[in-house]
Amino acid sequence: MMEKIELLAPVGNTETFQAALEGGADGVYVGAPGFNARNLAKDLRLDEIGAMIRYCHDRKKKLYIAANSLILESEIPHVIENLALLSELAPDALIVQDLGLVRLIRDYFPGLKLHGSTLMTVHNSAGVQFLDSLGFERVVLARELTLEEIAKVSAQRGRTELEIFIHGAMCFSYSGLCLFSSYLGGKSGLRGKCVQPCRRGYTGDSQRTSRYLFSMNDLSGLEAVPALREAGVSSLKVEGRLRSAHYVRTVIAAYRMVLDASSDSAEDALGEAQKLVEGAMSRKTSSGYFFTPQPVEAISPYHSGSMGIHLGRFSAIKMVGNQQVCRFVLKSDLSVGDRLRLHAEPSGDRTSFRLKTLFVTGEQKKSAVAGEKASIALPEEFQIETNGHAEVYKVDSASGAGSAGNIALQVGSVAEKLAVKKKRMAGRIEELVDNVTVIRNDATPGSFGKVPVPRGPRKNHVRKKIPLDLWLKTDSVRSITGKLPFYPDRFLLTLNTQTVNGAGKIKAYLGKRSRMVTWALPPLILDGDFSRYKRQITQLLRIGFRSFQIGHISQVDLFDDERVHLSSDYTVNILNNQSVELVAELGLRSIQASIEVNRDALQALLTTFKSRSGGRQLQIGLTVFGAPALYTSRITDNHLQYDKRIYSPRKESYIMRKKDGLTQTFPEKPFSLLPYLTDLKELGLSYVVVDITGTKVSKRELSELRERLYNTGKYGKLSTFNYLGNLY
Repeated sequence: MMEKIELLAPVGNTETFQAALEGGADGVYVGAPGFNARNLAKDLRLDEIGAMIRYCHDRKKKLYIAANSLILESEIPHVIENLALLSELAPDALIVQDLGLVRLIRDYFPGLKLHGSTLMTVHNSAGVQFLDSLGFERVVLARELTLEEIAKVSAQRGRTELEIFIHGAMCFSYSGLCLFSSYLGGKSGLRGKCVQPCRRGYTGDSQRTSRYLFSMNDLSGLEAVPALREAGVSSLKVEGRLRSAHYVRTVIAAYRMVLDASSDSAEDALGEAQKLVEGAMSRKTSSGYFFTPQPVEAISPYHSGSMGIHLGRFSAIKMVGNQQVCRFVLKSDLSVGDRLRLHAEPSGDRTSFRLKTLFVTGEQKKSAVAGEKASIALPEEFQIETNGHAEVYKVDSASGAGSAGNIALQVGSVAEKLAVKKKRMAGRIEELVDNVTVIRNDATPGSFGKVPVPRGPRKNHVRKKIPLDLWLKTDSVRSITGKLPFYPDRFLLTLNTQTVNGAGKIKAYLGKRSRMVTWALPPLILDGDFSRYKRQITQLLRIGFRSFQIGHISQVDLFDDERVHLSSDYTVNILNNQSVELVAELGLRSIQASIEVNRDALQALLTTFKSRSGGRQLQIGLTVFGAPALYTSRITDNHLQYDKRIYSPRKESYIMRKKDGLTQTFPEKPFSLLPYLTDLKELGLSYVVVDITGTKVSKRELSELRERLYNTGKYGKLSTFNYLGNLY
């Protein structure tokens, strides 16, 4: 007999907590205050979470805490305090992404069980096995896997449980590999601050109207439930900690119906469940990647992909007294108390609010029906661009609002217990903070040194020598065997079939200098490709290459006991000294900091590392030039415009390229920290990476790159990513 499969519901407040349990959830997951990947939501307090844990455990239910944000060095003291208190609350597990958080929990709070977040981009059996070796009890797999791939991973998972997202929002990019929001202004999706650039409309050079190239429809996996049960999946997870109580209750009830149905009633239950889901006010749904790696229904490029029931459109706003008002013909029923979302075009900006006032043909009403012309008051801050318009969606009904209150949570008694525990543990918490970081609880950004950030190179100033070791990343053998106008200290060469076939030529050309070449693995290696990469690595080792860069932390296991120099790409997401410590313990000798890092965060990381390194020979580097992949998607569809410019509503330009079965989206122009190399050296950085992968680089472009490296010539300013700004 198969074990019971868990149905896991999202909870963002006490209202959705009640709705989840009423719908029939076996467990719920909530966000840890301050370090979860939905930080746009109003976090629950620790005493509220503690009361929910107590309530769940009294009823044989589970409660998991999502602590799945990347952690900055300056946040470690607060995180340690929260971990100490969470360990007292005894949740069923913490869902984590950050490797530094993994080390803190493993070494200092071993009573907390670990679940791997989908933001860890675990997409193969090697990833599951690796997390098992780190002490994880469960892994949330990447949403891009098919049922067949999930079954293969499950067959090799050992003792580790698997959790699968079964319903809710989908990201265009693999989770954990999306940089788009961060690139636009430091609001990192890996830190819970995503501004959802995927939901915006984009135009091409010859287009007049926007297309929603990246806006995924919601996932609905009702039909996949039997196969996932057969595969041995332990938990089915519904996404949506920002969704309404109505949504949570309805969707959970639908999956409960399917999971509990007998074989005789399964077909009828599926039909009823699909009707329930249709009334949940979600986006249009598809079955995601479950049945195919190329789901044609996953994106509706000519529709905005907004969540809820479409009520209509307006393009004019009038002032009535001091209130903004719009008027439009309703496509569906509307009531005072309904929650609405306004989607402005072409900007893509979204505003949500609860409807307080409704007029129909000049008369104030409590409700209106489809076909009537309604006037509604708008939020004061809402605006429409010239020649723009707004779409109106209902995302929650009036009947779904304010229904919390039936559940008696013992928040007060938990708060008292936590206050006592916090006072009692103060000394231990302070000791742990002193043990793992040099940052005090009262530290402020920028307090880690007095090195000023230069505004740029001084006029007529020529650097005779690059102040840091230069690693040149390329995907072309010719870049290594040809003549360059500058001299890198190391080549980072993308490892693929074409470059491996040129390994002999590189060896013959460089001779003993072939030790300059590091082979760079991609962050994604599906199980079907794993044996090929293993063979290619063996081939390179046999030729005599001994330096490799991993793109995913689990790839350390590819090298077993081989004596190699291992480094990590920025896709391993290193932002704090504890994550540096963990990867160093795994045998890495060169580590790239996260490409998202700003100067304050980098300074804090390097200052702590220098004070705690004890003279270890460990290099920390940073990518300082290149056009990084902002999205990395498995979808390669005809609606995507490859190798052509596309423009955001704010006229930023991007390029999409298709390679190795993936679609990647890049900024048209690279970012550059090359004017700040001296500053980076003074901060304590060991090496910098200049990335020229992705396109054929011309002699002129290489000459310009040389001028940028040595601060000669005249050239336009480039983005500095987050370095001179903030990382939120």
